[in-house]
Parts: sequence; structure tokens; C-alpha cells
Amino acid sequence: MAKKGASRKVVAENRKARRNYEIGETFEAGLMLSGTEVKSLRSGKANIAESYASDEKGELFLINAYIPEYAEASRFNHAPRRPRKLLLHRKEIHKLMIAIQREGMTLVPLRLYFNDRGIAKLELALGKGRKLHDKRQAERKRDWDRQKARLMREKG
Repeated sequence: MAKKGASRKVVAENRKARRNYEIGETFEAGLMLSGTEVKSLRSGKANIAESYASDEKGELFLINAYIPEYAEASRFNHAPRRPRKLLLHRKEIHKLMIAIQREGMTLVPLRLYFNDRGIAKLELALGKGRKLHDKRQAERKRDWDRQKARLMREKG
């Protein structure tokens, strides 16, 4: 039996998110997309590097995500940076909104992908912004762990 998420086709990834934020809990959210957006995503040219999720009237929206216009579409194409509604369970939305408002956390998109059924999904994470010294400290720890593993391999 295949692992869960084994056949994901990653469209866009936010590589800087793990450096700039202390990542907590992650969630899988659906996206409300138009037909031309899905076709454009399948070509793999989307960008979620500067995007974030915010709440508006009890709903979550993905803001500033770039999905380019579909070249073969007629005049009924989509706007590349329009806000897109995120589809989550009501309890998850409530939990995320509390974390954003009370704890000062941010909803950071980590990756945009198609699941094994061919449905576009977004991996969201609750993140707390890192300061410059925190980034340096995390990088030092990562380097030390890498060096330690290398030494252990050499000694056998």
C-alpha cells in the first residue's frame, strides 16, 4: 500500500518559509479555483513565495499568490493575483483564527500541489516570525547537526 501523499505533484513551494518562520502545526486546505487557474497550475508556473492567508468575515483567503494567466484561454481569463478562498472544516478555521488573533501567529503557505485524485491542495502552517538572530542561531544548529552526523559516519 502506498504512503499517504506519495503521489503528489508539487506545483509551487515556499522555500523561505521554514527559514523566516518557526513552523508549528500544518493543515491541508482546498482552494476555490476557476477552470483557467487549474489549467495554469498544471503547467507548474505558480508562485506562493510572498503569499499569506488571512481571515475575512469568518472565511480564510489566500492573498498575493501568483497563478499566471492561461495562454490558451479566451477573454474569460482570471486575474493572476486575486484572493482565493481556502476550503477547510469550520473547526479548523475557528482554531486558525484564534491563533492568528490571540497568539500573533501567521498563516504561511508551504506548498501548492495536486493530490493523488488530481485536486489542487495547499499545505498551510501556523508560523511565528523569526528575528534575524533566531535565523542565525537556527542555521548554526543545522550546520552543527550536519557536521556531527558526518563525524559519526566517519568513525563508524
